[in-house]
Amino acid sequence: MFTSLTAFLFNWEKESESTEKILDCLTDDSLNQSVTTDDRTLGRIAWHIVTSVPEMIEKTGLVFPSIQEDAPVPSHAKIIADSYRDVNKAMVNAIKKQWNDQTLLEERNMYGESWTIGTTLHVLINHQIHHRGQMTVLMRQAGLKVPGIMGPSREEWGQFGMEAPLL
Repeated sequence: MFTSLTAFLFNWEKESESTEKILDCLTDDSLNQSVTTDDRTLGRIAWHIVTSVPEMIEKTGLVFPSIQEDAPVPSHAKIIADSYRDVNKAMVNAIKKQWNDQTLLEERNMYGESWTIGTTLHVLINHQIHHRGQMTVLMRQAGLKVPGIMGPSREEWGQFGMEAPLL
């Protein structure tokens, strides 16, 4: 749970940059990649990350320009990545203008439970981390290069003068 806006904004900046790195590697052709026909596609998961930011944060009472949760998945990867940047920027600007540290202690109904706003922000970050992990598996299946997030990816070990770990 976050109890200061400074702490959240610091963490959010790092996590949103990681999400942007993943989104920027997607291609239009990769958006239809899925594990099975019963599972979400890579494009659907990416778009879910975009739309879940306003969906979750607007439940706290924060007001900012956003995208509707049921907006159709774009067919172009660049639109998804650009939309994430737009939603992110709008949310951060609204937080800086509308909230203070005390706001983070306020409770809201979140999915039938009572969460502090600070808890909601923590869940938002973890939610993105969870879906980024799903996306990297689908990206590999789609033949895309996966960027390093919490350390180098297989392709990046050489940049550090090291061999990738054995299979």
